[in-house]
Amino acid sequence: MGDIINNDNNEAKLGNIRIADGVVASIAGIAAIEVDGVSKLTGNISKELVSKLGKKNLANGVKVEIVEGVVVADISVEIKYGSAIKKVSEEIQAKVKQAIETMTGLSVGVVNVVVSGIKLDN
Repeated sequence: MGDIINNDNNEAKLGNIRIADGVVASIAGIAAIEVDGVSKLTGNISKELVSKLGKKNLANGVKVEIVEGVVVADISVEIKYGSAIKKVSEEIQAKVKQAIETMTGLSVGVVNVVVSGIKLDN
């Protein structure tokens, strides 16, 4: 279902905290879709649809695996034509890593970005 966040400090432990993989995938999806130059996640979630849905179902196009508190994320995106693919991909990696680590306390080992298409403006 998810990974246990360890309580490594000396405070009394009240219980375990579990974060479902889908929650981590949603965090990654939200962070990725907010990067300038990203048209949509491969799961067909566009920025326009995100605004209408209220950022729900953003795990489409994102796969995460959590092993012993370390996250491996695979994110498939469509990039807007004219965007610098390498720069956009690196920004996706940085934003996804920061969002997951800040919100969950989990470590991010790898963020793989797959550019599966280019969006041409009509």
